[in-house]
Amino acid sequence: MSRKGDCWDNAVVESFFGSLKQERVQWRSYQTRYEAQQDVLEYISMFYNGYRLHSYLGYTSPNDFEKQLMNRKKAA
Repeated sequence: MSRKGDCWDNAVVESFFGSLKQERVQWRSYQTRYEAQQDVLEYISMFYNGYRLHSYLGYTSPNDFEKQLMNRKKAA
């Protein structure tokens, strides 16, 4: 854990929110809070986890990474 005022604890979350704002929310105009919530959920489940490449996962999507992991477990 870092000390108060250090940003290391939030680095992953801040990176995600930066991606969310830059790739989705910044370019949209929402009429209701519900519409915004549904759009963010769709972004996370469909694009962020489904197609977006993550450098930490060897430039694969989280869904593909989990499929590869399950295949390795079945083969072992």
